[in-house]
Amino acid sequence: VIGTPDIKVITGVRRSGKSKLLELLKMHFDNDINNNIIFIDFNRLSNEELKEYHNLNKYIEEHYKANKKNILMIDEVQMCDKFELVINSLHSSNKYDIYITGSNAFLLSSDLATLFTGRTFSIEVYPFSFKEFMDFYSYNDVDEAFDKYFFEGGFAGSYPYDSIEEKYDYIDKDVYQTIIVRDLMKKYKIRNKEVLENLCDYMLDNISNLSSSNNITNYLNSNNSSITDKTISNYIKYLCEAFVFYKVGRYDLRGKRYLSTESKYYLCDHTIKYAKLGTKQIDYGRTYENIVAIELKRRGYEIYVGKLYNKEIDFVAKKRNEQIYIQVSKNIVDEDTLKREATPLLQIKDAYPKMIITRTKHDITQYEGIIIVDIARWLVKE
Repeated sequence: VIGTPDIKVITGVRRSGKSKLLELLKMHFDNDINNNIIFIDFNRLSNEELKEYHNLNKYIEEHYKANKKNILMIDEVQMCDKFELVINSLHSSNKYDIYITGSNAFLLSSDLATLFTGRTFSIEVYPFSFKEFMDFYSYNDVDEAFDKYFFEGGFAGSYPYDSIEEKYDYIDKDVYQTIIVRDLMKKYKIRNKEVLENLCDYMLDNISNLSSSNNITNYLNSNNSSITDKTISNYIKYLCEAFVFYKVGRYDLRGKRYLSTESKYYLCDHTIKYAKLGTKQIDYGRTYENIVAIELKRRGYEIYVGKLYNKEIDFVAKKRNEQIYIQVSKNIVDEDTLKREATPLLQIKDAYPKMIITRTKHDITQYEGIIIVDIARWLVKE
């Protein structure tokens, strides 16, 4: 990615660390004396004049050095009106290696092709993984760390707060509410906040359940809303493009085809659900499934819900020539639960690896050729 002619766009949910990644890249580039780094942070008052796009373009061109490799890095690029005109002009000159971050309301994945005439490469940033969480807190005990991560999650901005209530308050107000109220409602001129919030509450409460815009619409309308299927479909698309939720479609293993009916939706970080709906009735199995889904995405897998006859496999994970079948379970301490989780996997006749991810607190074991792995240990070791 580094040094390619693409416009590198650092994307991801709000407060996931996009600006921090840009700073780390700058530190990396600083080590080479042949680099000329033009770094602009629009959060700084000293860059206020550069929010006018002609001024921005002039500043960058004035800081260009012909005898160096020129690296342009702009944080919160959307704060300059018509920023895309500047980026496109600079990119067409072939003089700069360009890296930008911005609010997801202005740099949604669907907008990139419209905004930029050159090729873009998206670098997606997620909230902290469990491994990053352990490194941050210098944990040695994987089980103790996982119990904490399960409730605190990956939004590092919440870590300085002492109480769990303060942490959830940060996640709710600084992350979730800001995306819903300030970003999406502003960008799409959504007037009915109540419908959007009711939709979000429904999706939060149905993580890992198969859903469709049609059945969500019917549910909301049965609870005194008045909304169309098209509107709900659009709202779900907005939420996914802002990286709040990730849509996972279904794949028919027998027919070798993708299914358009019903999908599952997973949260970018499971603690958003706690921050909004509380922790009194936690479904550990669903939360484990959400954690596994995001970790698979983080590791670069395409994921689908597998369908085989009338059975469901939680994840079919694909990456190049690699494919893994995965079931996720709260626990498999009794024989009946183990057999229930294993049966769909045993019905798959190809030779790709099959795995059950659960909470054993032990090293890897096997059951009829199926790998059984503790979720905490799987998260720290690929």
